[in-house]
Amino acid sequence: MNHVRHALMSSRSVVLVVCALLCSTVTRAQGQHEVDQGNGFKGPVGLQLYSMRGQLAKDIPGTLGRVHDFGITYVELAGTYGMSPEEFKGQLDAAGLTPVSGHFSYEQLRDHLGDVVREAKTFALRYAGCAWIPRHEPFDEEACREAASVFNRAGAALAAEGVKFFYHTHGYEFRPLKGGTMFDLLMSETNPDSVCFEMDIFWVVHAGQDPVKLFERYGSRFALMHLKDMRKGTPTGLFTGSSDVNNDVSLGAGTINLPSALKAARTAGVKWYFIEDESPASADQIPKSLQYLEHVKF
Repeated sequence: MNHVRHALMSSRSVVLVVCALLCSTVTRAQGQHEVDQGNGFKGPVGLQLYSMRGQLAKDIPGTLGRVHDFGITYVELAGTYGMSPEEFKGQLDAAGLTPVSGHFSYEQLRDHLGDVVREAKTFALRYAGCAWIPRHEPFDEEACREAASVFNRAGAALAAEGVKFFYHTHGYEFRPLKGGTMFDLLMSETNPDSVCFEMDIFWVVHAGQDPVKLFERYGSRFALMHLKDMRKGTPTGLFTGSSDVNNDVSLGAGTINLPSALKAARTAGVKWYFIEDESPASADQIPKSLQYLEHVKF
């Protein structure tokens, strides 16, 4: 009887393993990288499509399908790669991808705000923002105040349509200013009711700042977060807003203290997390980053 019992138990174990694998596959297919692990990451997480810019420039439907195959269903936009917003929205729908937020150029927001509002409505975006302020080096107080004015105007126009405006940190905003930084000025000069922020932890660390301290100081002003990691040996304490794209590595493979940053982000009330990987190896690194998020504890 022992050998029969052993056989039955082995069969049951196989069934349980298969069921677990199937459940995991379904979860990935639904884009639910919100695994409940007590003190682990719960998301929700999406992908900034700029991560696949090279592939999208060559093959939009194939690349969007590949993004979905990663187990992702939420995305952040950065252009439409030669298509009209309506055409690109159709491609996203066909691939089973839902746009949550989008990046628009500073010039669009300043000079063609109506077009931004219409495009945000076309994609049914929850957030629309800016990732780069054109400027003469160094980024100075005049440019910062001008940007705050542009952002407040954009925030009011988008809020009227139920869309939240955000600014994405890029590093140069952390230049010192009167006992603080340009970023502190940008925070104080923008309307918290209609302007929020997206912390890109790579650029925060690149500028020599601490993501945890920023979350503790500004809390819910950070509604969004870019998840990235930094190759060991990458110079920091710089205000250039630029770095070799090969310095982007998969989450957990670099020098950024991600568990501490994720814990602080959760406490601050971050609503959405987007993996952004600017490396040429992004297609190989994105699945590794997703796997890291499924297992990280903090």
